[in-house]
Amino acid sequence: MPLTDAPLDELVVYRPDVQAPPDFDAFWERTLTEARAAGGPVEAERVTDRHLLRTVEVADVRFPGFGGDPVAAWLLRPRDSDGPLPVVVTYLGYSCGRGLPTEHLLWSAAGYAQLVVDSRGQGHDTPDRVAGGGTQWAKGFMTRGIDSPDDYYYRRLVTDCVRAVDAVPHLPGLDPERVVVAGGSQGGGLTIAVAGLARDRVAAALPDVPFLCHFRRGAEMAGEGPYVEIAEYLRWHSRHRVEPAFTTLSYFDGVCFAQRATAPALFSVGLMDPICPPSTVYAAFNHYAGGDRTMTVWPFADHGGGHGSNPVTQLEWLRDRALTP
Repeated sequence: MPLTDAPLDELVVYRPDVQAPPDFDAFWERTLTEARAAGGPVEAERVTDRHLLRTVEVADVRFPGFGGDPVAAWLLRPRDSDGPLPVVVTYLGYSCGRGLPTEHLLWSAAGYAQLVVDSRGQGHDTPDRVAGGGTQWAKGFMTRGIDSPDDYYYRRLVTDCVRAVDAVPHLPGLDPERVVVAGGSQGGGLTIAVAGLARDRVAAALPDVPFLCHFRRGAEMAGEGPYVEIAEYLRWHSRHRVEPAFTTLSYFDGVCFAQRATAPALFSVGLMDPICPPSTVYAAFNHYAGGDRTMTVWPFADHGGGHGSNPVTQLEWLRDRALTP
């Protein structure tokens, strides 16, 4: 697979003029205030024995998300751990649900707690209750409700992800002062969003090959994956609504969230990534407001990034910042 974007020496200084809408902060303050006012319980049922795990405790969690809707999550902790643990709140890739707890054992094996957050409408356990609202194209999630920021799908999903951090103090064995947000691809973009919106409660961010950054560049450059949904929608279904569509998307752009994020952050990028063009990742990285930011570059990687090597890099980086169990 060839390089899919600019050379690395150009990428490292790529900082496009991406500006948030004037009411960006007010929009998100209103959205999160409404979600918190809707309330709802945080519940955790121990289900360890169902999964035959001997060294990990597993709880099936529900917490209130957008509109108070119950959002599913797995909570995994090392069995017999002492004291509150740092927790890695994990967001998932595009079209992925939370799956089974046996798919998420790395962080507990390293001594951390992990909260694996379901993606509404993308898995089987958290329906998107207002999925029919607003304009959408039949394919995927990228154009659901795209006529209005209030109706757009990612308003609901990003809110769920912030509310997952809100739920941490109400769950057993977790240290709310040591919350790490993490995820790859879509999960990476959601990680940046939460780092920007809940910056006073996020101790570190680990966005891996993040999606949802610099939407216009992604729609223009990506040859595969979800950004293509935007290009095809504007090509075939809404040729005269290009600017209104990108205005809606600007409320959900990882670059705008990065401009507000302050926690230490470890990004990663694959220079042969056809799904999340490297320039979109560097756009968010170079706008990231936190001074402690690091980019792991995988020169010959596609959208898989560093695959199994990446967690080692993340664990070492967290150790160097004293964010260890």
